[in-house]
Amino acid sequence: MVLKKVILMSATPLNNRPEDIANQVYLFQDAKDSTLEVSNLQHFFRKKIDAYNKLKKDKFSIREIQRSVKYIYEDIRNKVIEPLTVRRTRTDLLAHEQYSEDLKEQNVVFPTINPPNKILYQLNDNLDKLYDRTIKLLSDETKGLQYYRYQAIKFLLPHKKEKYKNADLASTQLATIMKTLLVKRIDSSFHAFKQSLGRFYNATAAMIKMFENEVIYIAPNLKVSNFIIEDREDELIELINEKIDSDPTIEICTPDDFEDKYYIGLQKDFEILTELVDSWKLIDEDPKLDEFVRYLKETLLEKSINPQQKLVVFSESKETTKYLYKKLEKQGFDKILEISAENRNKMVNIIRENFDANIKRSDYKSDYNIIITTEVLAEGVNLHRSNVIVNYDTPWNSTKLMQRIGRINRIGSTAGKIFIYNFYPTEKVNNEIALEKKAIMKLQAFHSALGEDSQIYSTDEEIGTFGLFDKNPQEDKDEKLALLMELRKFKAENPETFRKIKNMPMRARVGRKDRTKRDTTICFIRNNRRDAFYWLRDNGDLEEMTFVETAKEFRADPPEKAIELHEKHHEHVKIAIDDFAKKIQEEAVSNIIVDTTQGPNEKKALNYLDVFLKFSFINEPEKDKIISAKKAIKLGKFQKLQREVNTLKRNVKKSPLKAVDLLDAMLNIIDKYPIDTKEDIEIEQEVTIKFFEKLKPEIIISESYSHTKK
Repeated sequence: MVLKKVILMSATPLNNRPEDIANQVYLFQDAKDSTLEVSNLQHFFRKKIDAYNKLKKDKFSIREIQRSVKYIYEDIRNKVIEPLTVRRTRTDLLAHEQYSEDLKEQNVVFPTINPPNKILYQLNDNLDKLYDRTIKLLSDETKGLQYYRYQAIKFLLPHKKEKYKNADLASTQLATIMKTLLVKRIDSSFHAFKQSLGRFYNATAAMIKMFENEVIYIAPNLKVSNFIIEDREDELIELINEKIDSDPTIEICTPDDFEDKYYIGLQKDFEILTELVDSWKLIDEDPKLDEFVRYLKETLLEKSINPQQKLVVFSESKETTKYLYKKLEKQGFDKILEISAENRNKMVNIIRENFDANIKRSDYKSDYNIIITTEVLAEGVNLHRSNVIVNYDTPWNSTKLMQRIGRINRIGSTAGKIFIYNFYPTEKVNNEIALEKKAIMKLQAFHSALGEDSQIYSTDEEIGTFGLFDKNPQEDKDEKLALLMELRKFKAENPETFRKIKNMPMRARVGRKDRTKRDTTICFIRNNRRDAFYWLRDNGDLEEMTFVETAKEFRADPPEKAIELHEKHHEHVKIAIDDFAKKIQEEAVSNIIVDTTQGPNEKKALNYLDVFLKFSFINEPEKDKIISAKKAIKLGKFQKLQREVNTLKRNVKKSPLKAVDLLDAMLNIIDKYPIDTKEDIEIEQEVTIKFFEKLKPEIIISESYSHTKK
């Protein structure tokens, strides 16, 4: 028998939807009988997926969403990801001698990441006032833009609104997206902001014009605003008439179909947009670009920090990257690549030849030394002939920031140090301290304007802090690994003592003197499926602890002497065992009684099999086969079985069979799988009993804490 192993490599295993994580895990775990403490993964993930989808559909505050998302993903991380994952960051490898020595032997060198550098571009008094007023008008919930242009279906009267599912939620989300877009654009570049602001102005003007003409076209899949602005309403009407039968989202309304406050809100938004557009038209300066050009000439391409004189510049906006490309060309920088989704695939070879340090040296080219790119190059490419990266706009998501840095922070980098430069706007002031303070205030304005929801479905977002931009962006250190390495070292230096500890009997217990933990107990319990660490308080209350938390409490220095157990020790241990057994049995029952955990495809297959049991001509052995097939589907024994049953059902709809022939076809499918019928039915109770016996908890070690020796 050949034992096959599956290893899934992932840089960000938690940066996906719960159902994506579930599908990855199902590649190498039985969905209904896993080797994890959560044996029925399908049942576990069904709850997480439903909770996650509910957050997207229903009305919740941003704070509620953040708390809920954190809970969902912490549970997935602790119960599924962590026990399946062997995680070794570069920080871990460098921190522990066994790994770092091995790296030296293999001549593997990681670049050192220097702390981020701030590039502060200063706004004069007039521009600073306009900047701050703009941020306020983009985000103020009472005096600012309300984004009515993107909330039309929310304000339809009921007889029209019923056509659109979740109209209020969809409108609110779209308005939030537009607000986020505009705030991020002003952070990206004044050019990109003006372009986005102009489009919003035109779209709002088009909606007002439709109200004035008393014909409002709601067609999400058509560019209605463009037709209205360009006076091409005849073409629009023709296109709508052509598509109205095939596109159910199209609706032709009159002003009477909307709540009165909608048009009033549109006009108020338009007044604000007119003020902003007129004000920004007067701005032709770009202090951010000026500062960038100065840094390019004086710092970023200097050989002292950038030996290859190659630079990577990131922006979230394609309009910003194109703008920078044109402006830098005029400044005499002629070796520039501008990359976005439009040209990425065409430029792959050129990018590799000029920026990938892993290709043959003979294939190196230096036709380009600056690459200006959107997020399309934040993953999956090597750019490590460069060791300097510029974040032209703020990457609010820490995962995104690490992915950007990861393009140059790679094994084989041509330089030993990585330099990161981040742009910050600030008011023009006379001293450095005030300058820093003003920059932080601008960042806070961004963050408040975004409503802390630009990445609400990511567990890696930064909330209410700007430490992301100050701290050295090294990867996290694994505390479990540190403990493991400590134990390895102890074993190597104290082999006899380690053997004595290893051979200690189960149910080992000890009393310890500790004033702060008096009359409490910590115990470690496990079976062949899960383990648990419990802390019992003096009143019998208990809480589960993590391995790292328990290890810190169990740590003892050699001079410490054991004391007698306190009188509640055995009572505490029993409470812990009972709780462990209860949770294991609940999990086991959810694995055996699975009708409530079926997915839609399983339910279809089971319902279809029930049809065959009603056939008047079916005999008892054939019934047993059908019943056993249902049980196999419920327990997830054969993933392909339910698919074949449902495929037969679909095919029969297209090409009907006689009932007798249909039964034969189903039995042929079932016979392809090793399903025992009578044996399964007769021994089910015995198997269940043995299953629970196998899950019986066992106490491994416990410690009780007392105030004084007894």
